[in-house]
Amino acid sequence: MNLIAIDGKNRWSNIMGFWSKLFGSSSNTEKENETVSNVKLAVIYYSMGGTNYQLAKWAEEGAKEVGAEVKVLKVAELAPQSVIEGNPVWKAHVEATKDVPEVTLNDLEWADAIIFSVPTRFGNMPSQMKQFLDTTGGLWFNGKLVNKVVSAMTSAQNPHGGQEATILSLYTTMYHWGAIVAAPGYTDPVTFGAGGNPYGTSVTVDQNGKMIEDVQAAVKHQAKRTVTVAGWVRKGNH
Repeated sequence: MNLIAIDGKNRWSNIMGFWSKLFGSSSNTEKENETVSNVKLAVIYYSMGGTNYQLAKWAEEGAKEVGAEVKVLKVAELAPQSVIEGNPVWKAHVEATKDVPEVTLNDLEWADAIIFSVPTRFGNMPSQMKQFLDTTGGLWFNGKLVNKVVSAMTSAQNPHGGQEATILSLYTTMYHWGAIVAAPGYTDPVTFGAGGNPYGTSVTVDQNGKMIEDVQAAVKHQAKRTVTVAGWVRKGNH
């Protein structure tokens, strides 16, 4: 009898049991997906070079896979056209996404869930996103943003370039709204492969604008989790 082999199998069984308890089973996921039908998700992003646009599109894919209705929306650009024209990558991305609709306050009111995706700016959100959020006072005053389920994603040029702080800066506004933050935490193993950020998916981008970590699966999981929680909230309100 190979005791080492048996011991190895037992350890593996224990590990799998732990992960099953921590992350849930596929049957639980199927039950959760039943609550997502007709949940409305707005994915709101700002992007100069395309990274956060790509994150937004992956979030759209993930949410649609479980039956959510999704809008991908960009915030208005504040930079002067002359500055954009002087940066070939920025100019090309603006041209490539010219047909993406700009977000309005009506989109926030429409949505059950909202995912934000922005690059970091000195550990904070870009001014373009902040300017939009600063226009939400009327909705906030009238209680229209209460219990919106929200989550956030970001990117930076190095792993410690303010990614976590940027996401938390977005969540600060959400707390004032009375929104419900659905951070991914460690609810799925894909989080570890994407860098392990529990606040929201974040990715490092090299000097050529290429993503270093493989975060597609993590983004999709975050989107599915966000709309699932929104489904629970919606079900509880009806």
